[in-house]
Amino acid sequence: MAPSHRPPHPAGRGLRPLARGAAVLAASLALLSSLVGVAPAAPQSADDADADVRVNAQAALGTLTSEARGVNTAIWDAHMNDPEVAGLMKLADVGVMRYPGGSYADIYHWETHTAPSGYVAPGTGFDAFMGTVRATGAQPVLIANYGSGTPEEAAGWVRYANITKKYGAKYWEIGNEIYGNGHYGSGWEHDDHEDKSPQEYARQVRAYAAAMKAVDPTVRIGAVLTTPGEWPDGVVGEGDSGDWNETVFPAVADVVDFVSVHWYAGGADTTAEDAMTRLARLPGELREVRRQIDRAAGADSPDIEIALTEINTNTGGARLTARPNGLFAADAFMTALENGVFTVDWWNTHNGAGQITTVDGETDYGDMGMLSSGACTGDVCEPAPNTPFPPYYGMKMTAGLGTAGDTMVAAESSTQDVSAHAVLRRDGRLSVMLVNKDPDTARTVDLDYAGFTPSTTAPEVSRYARGDSDITDVTDGEASASRVTVPPYALLTVTLQPKAGTGPGASAAAAPGTPRLEAVTDTTARLSWEGATGATRYLVQERDGTHTRLVGETTGTAVTLRNLPPGSTHTVNVLAADSSGRVSGPSAPLTFSTGTPSDAACAVTYHRDTSWGNGFVATVTVRNLSGTPITGWTVDWDWAAAGQSLSSGWNASFEQTGSHVRVTASEGAGPLAADGGSTASFGFVGANDGPNPDPAAFRLNGAVCSGG
Repeated sequence: MAPSHRPPHPAGRGLRPLARGAAVLAASLALLSSLVGVAPAAPQSADDADADVRVNAQAALGTLTSEARGVNTAIWDAHMNDPEVAGLMKLADVGVMRYPGGSYADIYHWETHTAPSGYVAPGTGFDAFMGTVRATGAQPVLIANYGSGTPEEAAGWVRYANITKKYGAKYWEIGNEIYGNGHYGSGWEHDDHEDKSPQEYARQVRAYAAAMKAVDPTVRIGAVLTTPGEWPDGVVGEGDSGDWNETVFPAVADVVDFVSVHWYAGGADTTAEDAMTRLARLPGELREVRRQIDRAAGADSPDIEIALTEINTNTGGARLTARPNGLFAADAFMTALENGVFTVDWWNTHNGAGQITTVDGETDYGDMGMLSSGACTGDVCEPAPNTPFPPYYGMKMTAGLGTAGDTMVAAESSTQDVSAHAVLRRDGRLSVMLVNKDPDTARTVDLDYAGFTPSTTAPEVSRYARGDSDITDVTDGEASASRVTVPPYALLTVTLQPKAGTGPGASAAAAPGTPRLEAVTDTTARLSWEGATGATRYLVQERDGTHTRLVGETTGTAVTLRNLPPGSTHTVNVLAADSSGRVSGPSAPLTFSTGTPSDAACAVTYHRDTSWGNGFVATVTVRNLSGTPITGWTVDWDWAAAGQSLSSGWNASFEQTGSHVRVTASEGAGPLAADGGSTASFGFVGANDGPNPDPAAFRLNGAVCSGG
């Protein structure tokens, strides 16, 4: 695309304020080092591994859907519907194509195929786009025009797509990044509504949903949320009672079917190396999205999905097409899918050349696309249109890791330089993808398994490393089930056969349904699930990282877990056992939190007075409900997210150790009267690098209080 045809904000956003099992091999495994120009490592002993990766095949993180991998497409992209696009996307198992393109959605009128003040490339109309979608074997995610459209216009699009043309378009978002309409001071998203508040957006979402579902009740409607921990999360606009998510989602929870969030690791100067580090924030941010849905939707929460409809390393500028961004793409796709989203959609299919730099010895075109657009910056031009960039191969590598119906399982690495992701395949095989983020050094990795016994058959190995022009099958046979070596700046996937007679395939029991939370108190949780054929009993296990422990067992399809700590969070799977005791694959996971006791001897109110994205001010008020006055009190809590901290405070003394906070009454403070006769209040300034959930439980002199 010619530079003059690029949208003002290509990503639809502004640049604004995520006991080792068998003995391992003693000989060194300089896996394919010679093929990528790296000298073989010196012989190593069994204890010389650079990283240990543990995989637990009985700890499910969720099931991959046909919509798991997606891309954005834009009406200003003249190559959007090139015949080569569908073939490339099919090879990468792309199941979703989002249209008409980020912020352009809020100026786009589908019927006339126009975008006033924006460029529309020839051949990018809706029917042409749907031809590419169908040739890919994907389905669309369509963005209804909120900024300059109406509910009636959106309903007309549904009628044309699903009634007239019978396209069966399932997912429809209401607008793009509407929180960027200027309400919070920064405006890049077009919005003609006089009232640009989150309250008005919520009212309009209800109107859009009603009009669109009146045409086709089967469509799934998505509302735009901010990503917790990312601007403008936590910011309360003038006249608002809460931030964007606190205002929007409770008001639309009964009419939407999914929420749409975006995640970019930083601004235009963010490198892929920075992004891979910041990716550690994304799981906590997605968990907070789910907590917000749980709070507002209650029992209906499991029916509301999360879509990550835009992701990339940064918001445009440079360092986007070189090898590190391919590693980031693979790592990011799997990290997001493992943490509860049903689709991850890369920005963008084609985007256009930007700042030209050199990264890892290669030209980086500053292009946010997966495929080249053939554009130029000055006298430097991209390769021929539709030439894949490394992010495409990163996504394609995840397609070799697992496809629809396969189960993502827990994998954990001992070092930050190596990321690990694992998938239990429907045919019983186990695939493990390793990401070596070190640009200089190959990493030898020892692999350890729980819930899976590999056969003696040599594993299948595929690689994307320096010198590879595509995903490369490795056939030299040096890799084993217990140790592999990953070249520098490389992706490596190992696929293992199960030992005969082991694994879920050997069990007559199918996997149970996803557990649901029927009831929860401060110390108990009642769970139920859909039964599995061939099952004689069920095992409920709790997961902590890649480790699991049995917490319940029953011959029925429900269980009550007891003696849980108040204000604690738990992730559980259910497995079925057949009459011989052989265990099925795990169910999808359920994460839930216990509450605080309603009859406690104390009560605490926690209130965030103000927030500004990465910091906040809070006030805590404590009451003594016991029959005895308390003199000399302490209040304790634990932060719920890794990036939360306390900076300074008043009306008490403060101490933080790790994630634990202790607040001590000031010297000379009066007693807390019995039976709630008085209160003690203190305040503090806090900081958050990522999501900022409220603490789950408070303790007064060691006793758990009600409220929060």
